[in-house]
Amino acid sequence: MKLRMKFLYFLLLAVFIAAPGFCFSAGKKEAINLKALDLLKKIDELYRSDSSYGEMEMEVVTPNWTRTIGIKSWTRGMKKTFMYITAPQKDEGITTLRLGNKMWNYFPKINKVMRVPPSMMMGSWMGSDFTNDDLVKESTFIDDYTGEFFKSGDLTFYHIRLKPKEDAISLWAKIEISIDKKNNLPVKQVYFDEKGRMARTMEFRDIKKLGGKFLPATLLMQVTSKPGRKTVIRYKKMDFDIKIPSNIFSIRNLQKKR
Repeated sequence: MKLRMKFLYFLLLAVFIAAPGFCFSAGKKEAINLKALDLLKKIDELYRSDSSYGEMEMEVVTPNWTRTIGIKSWTRGMKKTFMYITAPQKDEGITTLRLGNKMWNYFPKINKVMRVPPSMMMGSWMGSDFTNDDLVKESTFIDDYTGEFFKSGDLTFYHIRLKPKEDAISLWAKIEISIDKKNNLPVKQVYFDEKGRMARTMEFRDIKKLGGKFLPATLLMQVTSKPGRKTVIRYKKMDFDIKIPSNIFSIRNLQKKR
């Protein structure tokens, strides 16, 4: 009888101790996951909203030459993007359209619309160090990656490590993001290839108020295997939650004379 009572006592004690711990751990883990998702969603939508209009310049710097491209862009949500190149003169009129998971470019010199296949989404956009996917956001951190916090030396930042989901098309085996805890804005993203080597870095600089939001106005992209080369995007103007005609996001608008 005493042995039975002792067994019941220890069984109840074990349940009592384990149950609160399990509930606390599960709740804490869920809260951490929600925090990570909230941060990643904010990064995905950093230069977007229900709708947006932006003006920017992209400077491509190499050891032998420098090139600056003027760009105007319109977005609606995460699924629609239209971009128009304003400079230099030889590239003026080149347009890019993304609808869902489909993307097209129009080249006025040859008067031709060309579909960008999924296999080319990770290819260079206009000879820069940014990919087609970087510019039009066909893939997103929320939809195409799984993420978790990890510890690093700098405690003023959140650090999130992302890995692509099995069905996602990605060049990167993992992406590590550093986010400033003061404003929840990204500071740096580091991209790793399948062999675990650092492939490129993107830095977010020069926080300014654009369209009523505080945003990094400058993005610096550098590819590890290309020393002496970099691509810089500078946002000049942003407007959010504005009315944009539906015909902006159409194949017909790709070829429209402006």
